[in-house]
Amino acid sequence: MQRLIDGYRRFREETWPQQRARFEELAAHGQSPKTLVIACSDSRVDPQMIFSAAPGELFVVRNVANLVPPYMPDAAFHGTSAALEFAVRVLKVERVLVLGHALCGGVAALLHGAPPEAQDFVVGWIGIAAAARERVLRCDPAEQQTEGEHEAVRISLANLMTFPWVVEAVQASRLTLHGAHFGVATGRLMLLGEDGEFHPAS
Repeated sequence: MQRLIDGYRRFREETWPQQRARFEELAAHGQSPKTLVIACSDSRVDPQMIFSAAPGELFVVRNVANLVPPYMPDAAFHGTSAALEFAVRVLKVERVLVLGHALCGGVAALLHGAPPEAQDFVVGWIGIAAAARERVLRCDPAEQQTEGEHEAVRISLANLMTFPWVVEAVQASRLTLHGAHFGVATGRLMLLGEDGEFHPAS
């Protein structure tokens, strides 16, 4: 905990004086981010850092393997879907970016099984991408992890289009959907193109 407190002190001494006006404006006028980023919970992948974003610029939801479940409005708990609904219908973001990444533990669990200690919730959650498992495991073993990460992004984008108000916003050209993949070791960003493949961001 002390490390967190020390970090907070640095924030107050160094960052806060520089960003104070920005935070005060956000407090007074509310947030109006233009982009929703659906990213992995992995501690190595920070969307705000990757995109050099200031406070208030990104609305971010993070979960295991950056997955979007299909539209399922029932009485269960749907954290990712709730964040998506708020971003699209209330904040009226202009774009949704699904951000996958290299070395994703959630994708590894999908392909090779979750750790014994992660059976209560992780197994069911990564089942969102189960349709990709057999297809990915037919790939060259050296490519399976990366291809699985790419497939997780594609599946999430497809599932976004099961939400009726996402479809409506996309069809009305009020919302665009995008996919990307971040290399933890390289720092390089790949974008999903119209051809369904990932290409370096220019």
